[in-house]
Amino acid sequence: MITDHWPLKHLRVTSPRLELRLPTEDELAQVADVAARGVHPPHERPFLTPWGELAPAERARHVMQLHWARLGRWTAEDWVLNLVAFHEGRPVGIQDMRAKAFGVRREILSGSWLGLEHQGKGLGTEMRAAMLHLAFAELGAKFATSHSFTDNHASLAVSRKLGYLDDGIDRDILDGRVVTSQRLRLTPDAWAAHARTPVTVTGLTTPCRPLFGLDT
Repeated sequence: MITDHWPLKHLRVTSPRLELRLPTEDELAQVADVAARGVHPPHERPFLTPWGELAPAERARHVMQLHWARLGRWTAEDWVLNLVAFHEGRPVGIQDMRAKAFGVRREILSGSWLGLEHQGKGLGTEMRAAMLHLAFAELGAKFATSHSFTDNHASLAVSRKLGYLDDGIDRDILDGRVVTSQRLRLTPDAWAAHARTPVTVTGLTTPCRPLFGLDT
């Protein structure tokens, strides 16, 4: 069975309205369809890699190829956990968590997107809260970080609601102009003080731990 070789297929992160887990191939196609219908309004540019501006079919392929690529490149020293968020049994977006040398550094960086039709309902906050519980309560992270453009007020509001504090800026180039991102950092104590969402994690079995660079 695939779970004999890839036990993360058993992992489930459950909050009141959401279930986060690795998708089946058909479910991956469904979340790609969500992306094809739009992930942000046309006048917004929330991603440094502007995949949300691709044509619908290209957006869908991007989601699928990125998911496969992240699984294919996974090592204990450099991994990205790409969890599909399901609401009422249907995929609504993706919450990822990534790390390098996690077994030593115990630090994760997260990213996410929601289909346009699912935004404005608090699901983005709940997705992040579920992921943070996995990172801190289950995997023993010491820091969680996030990056958002300084004009991405919705994303910054989610971070600050969950207890992140400013941690400097990054300056990158997008379409020939400088864009500024706010870095944010969250500690276990600040996470615990702001955690309001009940989360249950199942399937994080002993064979999963070496995949994250952790001892069994």
